[in-house]
Parts: sequence; C-alpha cells; structure tokens
Amino acid sequence: MLTSPDPDGDTQAWARGDTALPHFVGGNRVRLLQGGDALFPRMHEAIAAARTEIWLATYIFHPDSAGRAMADALLAAAERGVRVYVVVDGFGSMGVLPLLRVWLRHERLKFEVFRPLDRWYAWLQPGQLRRLHQKMCVVDREIAFVGGINVIDDRNDIHHGAFATPRLDFAVELHGPLALQVHGTTRAMWARANLGHGWREEVRSLARSAAPVEQTLRLLRRLRSTPGATDAGTSLQPVLAAFVVRDNLRQRRAIERSYVEAIRGASTRVDIAVPYFYPGRAFRRTLRDAARRGVRVRLLLQGKIDYRLAALAAQALYDELSAHGVRIFEYTPTFLHAKVAVVDDDWATVGSSNIDPLSLLLNLEANIAVQDADFARDLGAQFDAAIAQSTEVSTLPARQGWQRWLERGFVAWLATVYLRLAGITGRY
Repeated sequence: MLTSPDPDGDTQAWARGDTALPHFVGGNRVRLLQGGDALFPRMHEAIAAARTEIWLATYIFHPDSAGRAMADALLAAAERGVRVYVVVDGFGSMGVLPLLRVWLRHERLKFEVFRPLDRWYAWLQPGQLRRLHQKMCVVDREIAFVGGINVIDDRNDIHHGAFATPRLDFAVELHGPLALQVHGTTRAMWARANLGHGWREEVRSLARSAAPVEQTLRLLRRLRSTPGATDAGTSLQPVLAAFVVRDNLRQRRAIERSYVEAIRGASTRVDIAVPYFYPGRAFRRTLRDAARRGVRVRLLLQGKIDYRLAALAAQALYDELSAHGVRIFEYTPTFLHAKVAVVDDDWATVGSSNIDPLSLLLNLEANIAVQDADFARDLGAQFDAAIAQSTEVSTLPARQGWQRWLERGFVAWLATVYLRLAGITGRY
C-alpha cells in the first residue's frame, strides 16, 4: 500500500531541496476567470494586441470551435509579424496532432509536441507517464494566463461528447512581474519539446536568471499608471502572488507543499475543489488536523464522473476523512474540472494540479497562489455557489469493513504500480 513520510520526513525532504516554498511577489494585477467563456475572449484580446511574441502551452488543444478560434487568433498574430510558440502534450492532444499541424502551419508559428507517442516504442519509455499538464499563455512577457482550462469548448468532452452546461473550471489573468516567471516556464516547456535534450540546462538557466531590472521597473510603472478593470471578474488591483510549478528538478513537491503549508496555518476555512483526489498520507493528515481544531474543511469533488477509476480512488477515502469532520460534496450539474482552493479569507490558489499522484509526483503542473482578501472572497463566492448546487455525502455506502479495506488496498496497489512504472520509488 502507498504510504507517505511522517511530518519530520517531509520537512527533511523539503530542506534537501526536493521542493521549495512559494515565492510571493507584489505588484501583480490578477483577474479570476471562470470557464472558457470568460478566459478565451481575454486571451483573444491579448493575442490581438501582441507586439513581439506569444507563448502557449496546453495539455489539450482540441479542434472544435474553441480550438479553431484560438488557432485563427494565433495565425493572425503570426501573419502580422509576431513570433508565436505553441507546445501541446503528446498524449492529451494525441488524436488531433495531424490536424493541428495543418492549422498551425506558418513560418513565424513554431509548433511543438511534448513527448509525442507517434512510434510504438515510445509507449515503452517510463518517462512517457510524465505529461505536460500545464495550461499557460504569455503575451509580450507582460500578460499571462494560468489555470486549469484547456483549449477546448467548455461544453464539449473528448470522451463524452457535447453537453448543455459548461464544465466548472477556472483560470487567472496576470499582469506584472509574475508574467515574466510564467514566460520563463512556458519557454522552457517549448524548448524541452523542441530540443528533446538539453532542457535541464534551459530550465536551470531560466531559474538562475532574474528578470532584467529595467523591464521589471517598467512593468511596475505601468501597473501603477493603469486603473483597475471595471468589467466582470476580479478587480485588477496590485496583489501578492506566487507562481508555483511542479517539475522533476528542484520543485518536485512545491505545489503539494503550498497546499499543506496553507492548510496547516488555517484558522477558519479550507475549501478545495478538484476533480481527481487521492492525496498522500501527510496531506490527508493535514486535512484531518485542520478539521479537528475547528476549521471548516470542505471538499468539492466530482459527482458527474468522467473516469470511473479516478472516482473510485477518491471515494475510497470518504470514510477516513468524514470520520474526522471533513465535509465532502459531489458536484453534479456538469463535469467538475476546477483545481482551486481557498484558505481563510486571504489565501487562494488556481491552477492545473489535481491532488493525486499523477499531479503531485509526475506531471508538469502550474498553479498561481494569491495572498489577497478580495481575490479569496471572489473565488470563495464561486466555491459557495458550486456547493449550493452539489450534494453532500452525508451517508456512506453500506459496506463491510473488509470491503472498504479491500477497495482502498486495490486503489493503493494500482497507484503504486503506476508510480513504479514512472520511476517513482519513494513513499507517497
């Protein structure tokens, strides 16, 4: 069965550099965007105003109406002389790559595939289990978009077809110094796919190099001189925020630690919405401890299931968490794809990372953590609205003790096998 280190073990691993604390910087303007209906118009507007370069990384770039519109916007930018770089994941976009190569063909548009699966022997490489799951876009190193939303229509699912109610998902729009960090990571992902080797030095060089002082000062002056937005969404006021990345270098558990540290300091509320939930023992202990000391802990998980095994993994933990006061809700109006959390009244995160072994130990992920009361209030209101449409798991399935343990053991065994195939030999 999968196990995780004790708290001291976690601390020692983090001290060795296995992860890093989020580095919060000020002077950022952040807007919360719910769903593609809010995100894509903002992206199109930024792309249409691009002057020099656009970088886009996504797990899925699907050739539906949303994908076609995004491709057209990128091509139009390339046509007027903007350099455009796009990288998609070789598994997430596997079935549509030939069409994307046609759609995105332009001399100033550089299209790359992260770990393609176009040869039979590619499936035999353990590294193929580590996917590019980030969703990021940066325009002119000044405007960035980060979150959980793929380039696909919110009312379309690759496996389940069309549905009436858009999936629940979020992203953030960033202006300011953090956009430079997002640019560096997106560029590194494209370079890694482009080069196939030498990517480690690319990432290290980006991590070592600070943004040019004059560029940062120019961004801060622009932020101070630009009024906050008045349209729908979070007001773009300067806030403290951190760009938190999970990679396979020195930030292998950075996103997990950002969650754990925030929850350990919680005094009133911990609200987490995520579709795939199977945290390690240390993460679960942190949730239980928060609930025991009187913090209201609520989990919003999938009620409309897309992958049965993922749902089974989450449900295997219901007994344990509910017994310690953690409240669990299942979102049923449509598919839940959001990966967000709110802790107390001044900390929130939005990103691509689920809370399961794939996201916390394998995939390349990116989250934005925000320390701001207004942003936390706005995201908290969206969370409460989703909870109001959900069903609380108040009665657990009538199963014998041995059945519950068999179910949990089966899920843990599958997760262990998957991690071992991916080269993860530590404890989860």
